[in-house]
Amino acid sequence: MDDKCIMENLLLTTKGVCDLYLHGTIESGTMNVHSAFDCALKDSLTMQDDIYKKMTAKGWYPTEQAEQQKLQQVKQKFANQ
Repeated sequence: MDDKCIMENLLLTTKGVCDLYLHGTIESGTMNVHSAFDCALKDSLTMQDDIYKKMTAKGWYPTEQAEQQKLQQVKQKFANQ
C-alpha cells in the first residue's frame, strides 16, 4: 500500500467519523453529551482539513474550477423555485 492510498483511506475514515460525531452532536440529549460530541467533531474536522491540505499539496486530491456558466444555471434554477 503506497502513501497516497494510505492518505485516501485516512481521509475517508476521518470523513466518516465527522459524520458520526455530527449526528451525535445533533441527537445528544444532554448538554454534557452535546459538548463532548461537538468537541470531538471540531477536532475531527481539523484533522480532515489537515489531511486534505497534505493530499492537495502532493497533487493527490486534484480539484477543478467550476465553470461560471454552470454556477449561474444552478443559481437560476433554485432562485425560480
